[in-house]
Amino acid sequence: MAAYRQFSREELTNEHTALQQEFINWKTKELHLNMARGKPGSDQLALSMAMLDVLNSTSDCHAESGFDCRNYGELAGIPEARELFGAYMGVSTDEIIMTGPRSTPFIYDCIARAMLKGVLGSEKPWCKYDEIKFICPVPGYDRHFAMCEFLGIKMIPVSLNEWGPDIGRIEQLIAEDETIKGIWCVPKYSNPLGIVYSDETVRRLAGLKPAAKDFRIFWDNAYAMHAVYRDIPLLNILEECKQAGSPNMVYMFGSTSKMVFPGSGVSFFGASAENIRFTLEQVNIETSSWDNLNTLRHVRYLRDVGGIRSLMEKHAAILRGKFDIVLNTFERELGGRAVGGWVKPDGGYFITYMAEPGCAKRIVAICKEAGVVLTDAGATHPYGNDPKDSYIRIAPSLPERDELVAAMEIFCVAARLVAVEKLLKPV
Repeated sequence: MAAYRQFSREELTNEHTALQQEFINWKTKELHLNMARGKPGSDQLALSMAMLDVLNSTSDCHAESGFDCRNYGELAGIPEARELFGAYMGVSTDEIIMTGPRSTPFIYDCIARAMLKGVLGSEKPWCKYDEIKFICPVPGYDRHFAMCEFLGIKMIPVSLNEWGPDIGRIEQLIAEDETIKGIWCVPKYSNPLGIVYSDETVRRLAGLKPAAKDFRIFWDNAYAMHAVYRDIPLLNILEECKQAGSPNMVYMFGSTSKMVFPGSGVSFFGASAENIRFTLEQVNIETSSWDNLNTLRHVRYLRDVGGIRSLMEKHAAILRGKFDIVLNTFERELGGRAVGGWVKPDGGYFITYMAEPGCAKRIVAICKEAGVVLTDAGATHPYGNDPKDSYIRIAPSLPERDELVAAMEIFCVAARLVAVEKLLKPV
């Protein structure tokens, strides 16, 4: 296809008319497709239905230690769960806490507790500073940014590339500002770009020398085994921090949200043994235990890391087909038009489309008008402000395949229509 910028004004006008008619045709179908979040599809949820049969009224509900999982207790989690998910995270059983059904609430709790009481090594609670800041690699995860905004934490955007965040810029920023207390990291198949941090990036993050002695790396490894096309190894950040002499600098988070049932999973927090002891003292004020029955159900169903890997290979097969639909449609409908670009991720849950500057919000609005709801343009940046108005996060997992085909056709019509509109505007 020829790039639109090579079209004459008459050709652009004719193309605009044709695209408008195509858009009207899609509107008449009155579709209702919500692709705003990265939710597993019904075919993925069906993979774990057998987990519902693991425990019933005749089951032995005791952990291997003899603890009765129907009762209160085991604040750090039953031993077999810490062993399984510790192996999954690459930490020992005294470096992990089993938490609630999803990791996001515990991540928020960690920041909220830091605001109220500080972290291990804090001279004072974070809220006692006139202002505190977090480094936010962009494009990034909107829920991370929402937590900071809600708690009044100033966000400093730092660009993300194929190897990870701009580590040189990060080193410079944290060395001279003790009010920078943390950094967000989604290190493997990042949300939304799908990149994996390089070994050098991980080592340099572990070797950071922040001015703030209570600086924390919030390592949200939500997609640790979520390969779609290719599994790429990731260095163990806790081990690298230990080697760098800063074992307490990292907080690691994970969950089974996109392995089994997102609303009824288990999550886990990994950190140095010293951080774990400190955190348990604080968490003990909040609760006496988590859902031990649900944790036991997960352990008996997944069994070991090999069981997790086998399940995730089935997820990958489903997601691969849906990712292919998006990427092939982009190539067929947008390739050569010079209306934007996209990233083919190796794994994760998202495909990122980079529209021409100033076009993302308009594309998302047009899609919504035709019944396709996408994540808001700008959500990939702090305060919802993408300076270039370019990034759009595509979440292909939830729709059925025929619905996804329709959604991507609509998206491509919108992307082309907005690009033509931009070219037709008077200079």
